[in-house]
Amino acid sequence: MLQIPSDSEKAAVWKAYQERRPTRVPLRWTANSRIVLLNPELNPEGYGYREFLHEPRVSLAVQARFAEYLATTLNRTCDSSCELPAQWRFAVESQNVYDAAYFGAEVRYEPGQVPCTHQFLTLDDVDAFLARDFSRPLENPWVRDRLAFRERLVAEAEHFSHLGRKGTVAAFGVGFDGPLTVAANLFGSDVFLLLAADPERAERLLRHITEACLLRNQALAGLAGGWKKGDWGWAADDSVQLISTAMYVERVAPVHEFWYASISDTTPASRRRSIHLCGDATRHFKTLVDRLGVVSFDTGFPVDHGRLRAELGPDIEISGGPPVSLLRQGTPEQCHARARDILLSGIKDGGRFILQEANNLPPCVPLDNLAAVYEACLEHGQYPR
Repeated sequence: MLQIPSDSEKAAVWKAYQERRPTRVPLRWTANSRIVLLNPELNPEGYGYREFLHEPRVSLAVQARFAEYLATTLNRTCDSSCELPAQWRFAVESQNVYDAAYFGAEVRYEPGQVPCTHQFLTLDDVDAFLARDFSRPLENPWVRDRLAFRERLVAEAEHFSHLGRKGTVAAFGVGFDGPLTVAANLFGSDVFLLLAADPERAERLLRHITEACLLRNQALAGLAGGWKKGDWGWAADDSVQLISTAMYVERVAPVHEFWYASISDTTPASRRRSIHLCGDATRHFKTLVDRLGVVSFDTGFPVDHGRLRAELGPDIEISGGPPVSLLRQGTPEQCHARARDILLSGIKDGGRFILQEANNLPPCVPLDNLAAVYEACLEHGQYPR
Protein backbone atom coordinates (compact mmCIF):
# COMPACT_ATOMS: atom_id res chain seq x y z
CA MET A 1 0.00 0.00 0.00
CA LEU A 2 1.39 3.39 -1.01
CA GLN A 3 2.24 5.59 1.98
CA ILE A 4 1.70 9.13 0.70
CA PRO A 5 4.39 11.56 1.90
CA SER A 6 3.15 14.61 3.76
CA ASP A 7 3.22 18.02 2.11
CA SER A 8 6.22 18.97 4.25
CA GLU A 9 8.06 15.82 3.18
CA LYS A 10 7.29 16.58 -0.45
CA ALA A 11 8.53 20.15 -0.05
CA ALA A 12 11.75 18.83 1.48
CA VAL A 13 12.33 16.61 -1.58
CA TRP A 14 11.96 19.60 -3.91
CA LYS A 15 14.13 21.84 -1.72
CA ALA A 16 16.92 19.28 -1.67
CA TYR A 17 16.68 18.86 -5.43
CA GLN A 18 16.84 22.60 -6.07
CA GLU A 19 19.81 22.96 -3.75
CA ARG A 20 21.70 20.26 -5.68
CA ARG A 21 21.74 17.84 -2.75
CA PRO A 22 18.88 15.53 -3.80
CA THR A 23 17.55 12.85 -1.49
CA ARG A 24 15.05 11.40 -3.96
CA VAL A 25 13.92 12.01 -7.53
CA PRO A 26 10.92 14.38 -7.37
CA LEU A 27 7.75 13.43 -9.24
CA ARG A 28 5.35 15.94 -10.78
CA TRP A 29 2.47 15.70 -13.20
CA THR A 30 1.94 18.34 -15.86
CA ALA A 31 -1.74 18.70 -16.67
CA ASN A 32 -4.31 21.26 -17.71
CA SER A 33 -8.07 21.69 -17.68
CA ARG A 34 -8.63 19.11 -20.43
CA ILE A 35 -8.47 16.39 -17.78
CA VAL A 36 -11.71 17.87 -16.44
CA LEU A 37 -13.38 18.96 -19.67
CA LEU A 38 -12.79 15.68 -21.51
CA ASN A 39 -13.62 13.38 -18.59
CA PRO A 40 -17.39 12.76 -18.30
CA GLU A 41 -17.07 11.89 -14.61
CA LEU A 42 -15.48 15.27 -13.85
CA ASN A 43 -17.61 17.17 -16.37
CA PRO A 44 -21.19 15.89 -15.88
CA GLU A 45 -22.61 19.07 -17.45
CA GLY A 46 -20.84 18.19 -20.71
CA TYR A 47 -19.14 21.57 -21.09
CA GLY A 48 -17.20 21.87 -24.34
CA TYR A 49 -14.15 23.91 -25.26
CA ARG A 50 -16.17 26.47 -27.18
CA GLU A 51 -18.09 27.26 -23.99
CA PHE A 52 -14.96 27.09 -21.87
CA LEU A 53 -13.11 29.64 -23.99
CA HIS A 54 -16.04 32.01 -24.48
CA GLU A 55 -18.40 31.79 -21.49
CA PRO A 56 -16.94 33.27 -18.27
CA ARG A 57 -19.13 31.27 -15.91
CA VAL A 58 -18.10 27.99 -17.52
CA SER A 59 -14.42 28.95 -17.62
CA LEU A 60 -14.35 29.85 -13.93
CA ALA A 61 -16.26 26.73 -12.90
CA VAL A 62 -13.99 24.38 -14.84
CA GLN A 63 -10.78 26.06 -13.68
CA ALA A 64 -11.87 25.91 -10.03
CA ARG A 65 -12.89 22.27 -10.42
CA PHE A 66 -9.53 21.49 -12.01
CA ALA A 67 -7.63 23.15 -9.15
CA GLU A 68 -9.75 21.24 -6.64
CA TYR A 69 -9.06 17.96 -8.46
CA LEU A 70 -5.31 18.63 -8.41
CA ALA A 71 -5.22 19.25 -4.66
CA THR A 72 -7.64 16.57 -3.52
CA THR A 73 -6.91 13.78 -5.98
CA LEU A 74 -4.09 14.05 -8.53
CA ASN A 75 -1.51 15.45 -6.12
CA ARG A 76 -1.90 12.41 -3.90
CA THR A 77 0.08 10.58 -6.58
CA CYS A 78 3.02 13.00 -6.88
CA ASP A 79 5.19 15.46 -4.97
CA SER A 80 2.79 18.40 -5.19
CA SER A 81 0.80 19.87 -2.32
CA CYS A 82 -2.55 18.37 -1.42
CA GLU A 83 -3.70 21.58 0.27
CA LEU A 84 -6.51 23.56 -1.33
CA PRO A 85 -5.48 27.12 -2.21
CA ALA A 86 -6.83 29.95 -0.10
CA GLN A 87 -8.23 31.44 -3.31
CA TRP A 88 -8.54 30.24 -6.88
CA ARG A 89 -6.30 31.69 -9.56
CA PHE A 90 -8.05 32.02 -12.90
CA ALA A 91 -6.63 32.79 -16.33
CA VAL A 92 -7.70 33.33 -19.92
CA GLU A 93 -6.89 29.88 -21.30
CA SER A 94 -6.06 29.35 -24.96
CA GLN A 95 -4.68 25.81 -25.16
CA ASN A 96 -2.14 25.53 -28.00
CA VAL A 97 -4.01 27.48 -30.66
CA TYR A 98 -2.84 30.92 -29.57
CA ASP A 99 0.05 31.35 -32.02
CA ALA A 100 -1.81 30.18 -35.11
CA ALA A 101 -4.95 32.08 -34.10
CA TYR A 102 -2.88 35.24 -33.67
CA PHE A 103 -1.77 34.95 -37.30
CA GLY A 104 -5.32 34.43 -38.54
CA ALA A 105 -6.01 30.69 -38.39
CA GLU A 106 -9.57 29.64 -37.62
CA VAL A 107 -9.98 27.92 -34.25
CA ARG A 108 -11.99 24.73 -34.61
CA TYR A 109 -13.80 22.76 -31.95
CA GLU A 110 -14.04 19.05 -32.70
CA PRO A 111 -16.17 16.87 -30.39
CA GLY A 112 -14.15 15.24 -27.63
CA GLN A 113 -10.94 17.09 -28.56
CA VAL A 114 -8.97 20.13 -27.53
CA PRO A 115 -9.28 23.14 -29.87
CA CYS A 116 -7.22 23.01 -33.05
CA THR A 117 -6.32 24.99 -36.14
CA HIS A 118 -5.68 23.83 -39.68
CA GLN A 119 -3.18 24.88 -42.34
CA PHE A 120 -4.59 27.83 -44.26
CA LEU A 121 -1.50 29.13 -46.11
CA THR A 122 0.72 27.67 -48.86
CA LEU A 123 4.13 28.52 -50.27
CA ASP A 124 2.37 30.94 -52.63
CA ASP A 125 1.47 32.99 -49.55
CA VAL A 126 4.96 33.29 -48.07
CA ASP A 127 5.88 36.64 -49.60
CA ALA A 128 2.55 38.20 -48.63
CA PHE A 129 2.97 36.87 -45.10
CA LEU A 130 6.49 38.32 -44.91
CA ALA A 131 5.05 41.68 -45.92
CA ARG A 132 2.46 41.69 -43.13
CA ASP A 133 2.94 44.26 -40.39
CA PHE A 134 2.67 42.88 -36.86
CA SER A 135 3.97 45.98 -35.09
CA ARG A 136 0.63 46.76 -33.39
CA PRO A 137 -0.18 43.50 -31.59
CA LEU A 138 -2.83 44.97 -29.30
CA GLU A 139 -4.91 45.74 -32.39
CA ASN A 140 -4.85 42.10 -33.49
CA PRO A 141 -8.43 40.72 -33.62
CA TRP A 142 -7.61 37.59 -31.65
CA VAL A 143 -5.75 39.58 -28.96
CA ARG A 144 -8.64 42.04 -28.69
CA ASP A 145 -11.08 39.17 -28.28
CA ARG A 146 -9.03 37.54 -25.53
CA LEU A 147 -8.50 40.82 -23.68
CA ALA A 148 -12.23 41.48 -23.81
CA PHE A 149 -12.89 37.99 -22.49
CA ARG A 150 -10.54 38.65 -19.58
CA GLU A 151 -12.61 41.67 -18.61
CA ARG A 152 -15.70 39.49 -18.64
CA LEU A 153 -13.89 36.92 -16.47
CA VAL A 154 -12.96 39.62 -13.96
CA ALA A 155 -16.56 40.79 -13.76
CA GLU A 156 -17.88 37.25 -13.36
CA ALA A 157 -15.27 36.40 -10.72
CA GLU A 158 -16.70 39.11 -8.48
CA HIS A 159 -19.79 36.94 -7.98
CA PHE A 160 -18.23 33.47 -8.31
CA SER A 161 -17.18 31.13 -5.52
CA HIS A 162 -16.33 27.44 -5.30
CA LEU A 163 -15.99 25.54 -2.03
CA GLY A 164 -16.48 28.86 -0.27
CA ARG A 165 -13.45 30.36 -2.00
CA LYS A 166 -13.25 33.37 -4.29
CA GLY A 167 -10.60 33.86 -6.95
CA THR A 168 -8.55 36.37 -8.92
CA VAL A 169 -7.95 36.56 -12.67
CA ALA A 170 -4.36 36.72 -13.86
CA ALA A 171 -3.24 39.19 -16.49
CA PHE A 172 -3.59 37.80 -20.00
CA GLY A 173 -0.39 36.46 -21.47
CA VAL A 174 0.78 33.68 -23.77
CA GLY A 175 3.98 31.77 -24.46
CA PHE A 176 5.46 30.83 -27.81
CA ASP A 177 5.41 27.32 -29.25
CA GLY A 178 8.47 27.94 -31.42
CA PRO A 179 9.09 29.30 -34.93
CA LEU A 180 9.13 26.02 -36.85
CA THR A 181 6.08 24.67 -35.03
CA VAL A 182 4.10 27.85 -35.71
CA ALA A 183 5.22 27.88 -39.34
CA ALA A 184 4.01 24.27 -39.67
CA ASN A 185 0.68 25.25 -38.10
CA LEU A 186 0.25 27.98 -40.71
CA PHE A 187 1.83 26.43 -43.82
CA GLY A 188 1.63 22.71 -43.09
CA SER A 189 4.28 20.40 -44.54
CA ASP A 190 5.03 23.02 -47.19
CA VAL A 191 7.32 24.77 -44.73
CA PHE A 192 9.69 21.80 -44.78
CA LEU A 193 9.89 22.03 -48.57
CA LEU A 194 10.78 25.68 -48.13
CA LEU A 195 13.53 24.82 -45.63
CA ALA A 196 15.12 22.49 -48.17
CA ALA A 197 14.55 24.44 -51.37
CA ASP A 198 14.90 28.06 -50.26
CA PRO A 199 16.68 28.20 -46.89
CA GLU A 200 17.20 31.99 -46.93
CA ARG A 201 13.50 32.62 -47.43
CA ALA A 202 12.62 29.98 -44.85
CA GLU A 203 14.83 31.62 -42.23
CA ARG A 204 13.25 34.99 -42.99
CA LEU A 205 9.85 33.39 -42.39
CA LEU A 206 10.91 31.84 -39.08
CA ARG A 207 12.46 35.13 -37.99
CA HIS A 208 9.34 37.09 -38.98
CA ILE A 209 7.14 34.75 -36.93
CA THR A 210 9.47 34.98 -33.95
CA GLU A 211 9.69 38.77 -34.06
CA ALA A 212 5.91 39.07 -34.29
CA CYS A 213 5.37 36.79 -31.29
CA LEU A 214 8.05 38.61 -29.32
CA LEU A 215 6.31 41.95 -29.93
CA ARG A 216 2.96 40.40 -28.96
CA ASN A 217 4.28 38.97 -25.71
CA GLN A 218 6.04 42.20 -24.83
CA ALA A 219 2.88 44.21 -25.46
CA LEU A 220 0.78 41.91 -23.28
CA ALA A 221 3.40 42.03 -20.53
CA GLY A 222 3.26 45.80 -20.78
CA LEU A 223 -0.44 45.73 -19.94
CA ALA A 224 0.37 43.69 -16.86
CA GLY A 225 2.88 46.17 -15.47
CA GLY A 226 5.85 46.07 -17.77
CA TRP A 227 8.15 43.81 -19.72
CA LYS A 228 11.80 43.15 -19.07
CA LYS A 229 14.28 40.47 -19.95
CA GLY A 230 14.49 37.58 -17.54
CA ASP A 231 17.58 35.91 -16.14
CA TRP A 232 16.50 32.53 -17.57
CA GLY A 233 15.85 31.63 -21.20
CA TRP A 234 13.07 29.26 -22.20
CA ALA A 235 11.87 27.92 -25.55
CA ALA A 236 9.80 25.22 -27.23
CA ASP A 237 9.61 23.93 -30.79
CA ASP A 238 8.22 20.42 -31.13
CA SER A 239 8.44 20.40 -34.93
CA VAL A 240 12.25 20.24 -34.92
CA GLN A 241 11.76 16.49 -34.49
CA LEU A 242 10.85 16.48 -38.20
CA ILE A 243 14.21 17.79 -39.48
CA SER A 244 17.81 16.61 -39.38
CA THR A 245 20.30 17.98 -36.90
CA ALA A 246 22.29 19.50 -39.77
CA MET A 247 19.22 21.37 -40.99
CA TYR A 248 18.42 22.42 -37.45
CA VAL A 249 21.90 23.89 -36.95
CA GLU A 250 21.93 25.73 -40.25
CA ARG A 251 18.37 27.05 -40.45
CA VAL A 252 16.54 26.96 -37.14
CA ALA A 253 19.15 27.31 -34.39
CA PRO A 254 19.97 30.94 -35.35
CA VAL A 255 16.31 31.86 -34.86
CA HIS A 256 16.20 30.04 -31.52
CA GLU A 257 19.30 31.98 -30.45
CA PHE A 258 17.56 35.22 -31.44
CA TRP A 259 14.56 34.25 -29.29
CA TYR A 260 16.67 33.33 -26.26
CA ALA A 261 18.70 36.54 -26.48
CA SER A 262 15.56 38.64 -26.93
CA ILE A 263 13.66 37.34 -23.91
CA SER A 264 16.55 36.84 -21.49
CA ASP A 265 19.90 38.18 -20.37
CA THR A 266 21.56 34.91 -21.35
CA THR A 267 24.13 33.71 -23.83
CA PRO A 268 25.10 30.12 -24.67
CA ALA A 269 27.89 30.47 -22.10
CA SER A 270 25.43 31.45 -19.36
CA ARG A 271 24.01 27.91 -19.09
CA ARG A 272 20.67 29.30 -17.95
CA ARG A 273 18.39 28.05 -20.72
CA SER A 274 15.68 25.40 -21.00
CA ILE A 275 13.59 23.95 -23.81
CA HIS A 276 10.45 21.85 -24.14
CA LEU A 277 10.62 19.29 -26.96
CA CYS A 278 8.01 16.56 -27.31
CA GLY A 279 8.47 13.73 -29.74
CA ASP A 280 11.53 12.08 -31.21
CA ALA A 281 13.94 15.00 -30.83
CA THR A 282 16.65 13.71 -28.50
CA ARG A 283 19.15 13.47 -31.39
CA HIS A 284 19.30 17.29 -31.26
CA PHE A 285 19.87 17.60 -27.51
CA LYS A 286 23.70 17.51 -27.48
CA THR A 287 23.72 20.17 -30.19
CA LEU A 288 21.35 22.32 -28.13
CA VAL A 289 23.67 22.00 -25.14
CA ASP A 290 26.82 22.78 -27.10
CA ARG A 291 25.54 25.54 -29.39
CA LEU A 292 22.77 27.24 -27.43
CA GLY A 293 23.72 26.50 -23.83
CA VAL A 294 20.53 24.61 -22.98
CA VAL A 295 20.86 22.91 -19.59
CA SER A 296 17.27 21.78 -18.93
CA PHE A 297 15.13 19.60 -21.18
CA ASP A 298 11.41 18.88 -20.79
CA THR A 299 10.94 15.74 -22.86
CA GLY A 300 8.12 13.73 -24.37
CA PHE A 301 8.59 10.30 -25.95
CA PRO A 302 10.30 8.23 -27.25
CA VAL A 303 13.29 8.75 -24.97
CA ASP A 304 16.08 6.33 -24.07
CA HIS A 305 16.75 7.88 -20.67
CA GLY A 306 19.94 6.02 -19.87
CA ARG A 307 21.50 6.75 -23.25
CA LEU A 308 20.45 10.39 -23.04
CA ARG A 309 22.08 10.79 -19.62
CA ALA A 310 25.29 9.18 -20.85
CA GLU A 311 25.35 11.51 -23.87
CA LEU A 312 24.53 14.76 -22.04
CA GLY A 313 26.44 14.14 -18.81
CA PRO A 314 25.45 14.49 -15.15
CA ASP A 315 24.89 18.27 -15.01
CA ILE A 316 22.00 18.57 -17.47
CA GLU A 317 18.47 18.59 -16.08
CA ILE A 318 16.09 16.15 -17.77
CA SER A 319 12.36 15.86 -17.09
CA GLY A 320 10.42 12.90 -18.42
CA GLY A 321 9.00 9.49 -17.77
CA PRO A 322 6.48 6.89 -18.94
CA PRO A 323 4.58 7.74 -22.16
CA VAL A 324 1.06 9.00 -21.64
CA SER A 325 -0.24 6.15 -23.80
CA LEU A 326 1.01 3.66 -21.23
CA LEU A 327 -0.39 5.69 -18.33
CA ARG A 328 -3.75 5.86 -20.08
CA GLN A 329 -4.05 2.30 -21.35
CA GLY A 330 -1.61 0.18 -19.32
CA THR A 331 -1.93 -1.64 -16.04
CA PRO A 332 -0.52 -0.46 -12.71
CA GLU A 333 2.08 -3.21 -12.94
CA GLN A 334 3.21 -2.02 -16.38
CA CYS A 335 3.36 1.61 -15.24
CA HIS A 336 5.37 0.68 -12.15
CA ALA A 337 7.79 -1.40 -14.21
CA ARG A 338 8.33 1.36 -16.78
CA ALA A 339 9.00 3.96 -14.10
CA ARG A 340 11.34 1.58 -12.28
CA ASP A 341 13.29 0.86 -15.47
CA ILE A 342 13.68 4.57 -16.19
CA LEU A 343 14.88 5.30 -12.65
CA LEU A 344 17.42 2.45 -12.82
CA SER A 345 18.65 3.33 -16.32
CA GLY A 346 21.36 5.71 -15.14
CA ILE A 347 19.18 8.79 -15.58
CA LYS A 348 19.67 9.67 -11.87
CA ASP A 349 23.42 10.16 -12.27
CA GLY A 350 24.21 13.69 -11.17
CA GLY A 351 20.90 14.20 -9.38
CA ARG A 352 19.34 16.24 -12.20
CA PHE A 353 16.24 14.21 -13.11
CA ILE A 354 12.56 15.02 -12.55
CA LEU A 355 10.10 12.18 -13.08
CA GLN A 356 6.84 13.07 -14.84
CA GLU A 357 4.59 11.86 -17.62
CA ALA A 358 5.77 12.12 -21.22
CA ASN A 359 4.17 14.61 -21.85
CA ASN A 360 1.05 16.24 -20.35
CA LEU A 361 -1.54 14.02 -18.73
CA PRO A 362 -4.51 13.13 -20.94
CA PRO A 363 -8.02 12.80 -19.54
CA CYS A 364 -9.24 9.60 -17.91
CA VAL A 365 -5.85 8.25 -16.79
CA PRO A 366 -6.53 5.63 -14.07
CA LEU A 367 -5.35 6.95 -10.73
CA ASP A 368 -4.01 3.49 -9.87
CA ASN A 369 -1.54 3.84 -12.73
CA LEU A 370 -0.30 7.20 -11.45
CA ALA A 371 -0.05 5.84 -7.91
CA ALA A 372 2.02 2.94 -9.27
CA VAL A 373 4.50 5.38 -10.82
CA TYR A 374 4.73 7.26 -7.52
CA GLU A 375 5.34 4.01 -5.69
CA ALA A 376 8.18 3.19 -8.10
CA CYS A 377 9.61 6.65 -7.51
CA LEU A 378 9.52 6.21 -3.74
CA GLU A 379 11.14 2.78 -4.06
CA HIS A 380 13.77 3.40 -6.74
CA GLY A 381 14.21 7.16 -6.81
CA GLN A 382 16.29 7.43 -3.65
CA TYR A 383 19.84 8.78 -3.69
CA PRO A 384 22.59 7.41 -1.42
CA ARG A 385 22.91 9.24 1.86
